[in-house]
Amino acid sequence: MSERKVLNKYYPPDFDPSKIPKLKLPKDRQYVVRLMAPFNMRCKTCGEYIYKGKKFNARKETVQNELYLGLPIFRFYIKCTRCLAEITFKTDPENTDYAMEHGATRNFQAEKLIEEEEKKIQREREEEELNNPMKVLENRTRDSKMEMEVLENLQELKELNQRQAQVDFESMLEQYRELERRQRQKEQDDDERETKEMLERALVKRLRDSDSDSNSDQEEEKGKEEQKKHSAERPTDILMPERSEDTKGPSSAGVKRQKVESWERSVGGLGSKSTLGSLIVRKKPAATNTGQLSAAGSHTESAAPKPAQTCTQATASSSQTAAAQNGSSLSLLGAYSDSEDSNSD
Repeated sequence: MSERKVLNKYYPPDFDPSKIPKLKLPKDRQYVVRLMAPFNMRCKTCGEYIYKGKKFNARKETVQNELYLGLPIFRFYIKCTRCLAEITFKTDPENTDYAMEHGATRNFQAEKLIEEEEKKIQREREEEELNNPMKVLENRTRDSKMEMEVLENLQELKELNQRQAQVDFESMLEQYRELERRQRQKEQDDDERETKEMLERALVKRLRDSDSDSNSDQEEEKGKEEQKKHSAERPTDILMPERSEDTKGPSSAGVKRQKVESWERSVGGLGSKSTLGSLIVRKKPAATNTGQLSAAGSHTESAAPKPAQTCTQATASSSQTAAAQNGSSLSLLGAYSDSEDSNSD
């Protein structure tokens, strides 16, 4: 199995190569080769684009009667990938390129056109300098000036590179990092200050609210105290029915007398023939006075050891007297309660 890869062949001692018959092959014979499209082209039959580098199974032949410095020129036949039309192109050793021959058109190539234009300009310049010596001098002067400009630009680039080489990039990066750190620290300080201000504002607002609540509580307490004071004066005592004569003190007789007088001043005498005269029964003053004196005598000892109760009764009696002097309708109703019907009840 190892001999199958051996390239050397066995030649017997009596081998004569002249005895090997030579094949009579035509010079324009064709070979099938595998190649890639050397440039972009477009098929003339169907308009299909064939891009550079596309692989084909092509037929190769040698072009007859065409040589370039003894080098043969080859022709290649390929088929369009869409319509199977035949396309041919051949080598161009003069320009180290390929030339389109039949079946397609070569697409635009800027590089090749620029090269051709440069060659044309160079050829025209040489022809012009050949017949005009002054033109040669002008061209040389222009070339020298352009060369000086190029050298100046090159020197500037060298100086720029040297300046950049002297720059310490590590220090620049360190300065940039320091700047970023300061910026972050400043932002953190600003955030902390804003947070502190917000907390202070919230605390001040809370203190104000607590002060307002305490003030409102104090005002409520003051209002309650004033209410208690007003209720202690008992201005509505005149609306309450009179107690029995045995529970009244000596000061209640004077109050009752003032009530009767105010009633008589506002309504009139009981003996008048008015609409209220038939409804009111005149009370006997003698019995009332004797009853008041007996009640005052019997309760003197019991009322003596209670100065607070006496002061309260005095305050109530004074308020009743003030109400009677005002002569309001409520005082009239209080005086009307002293009739015999209320006492009998």
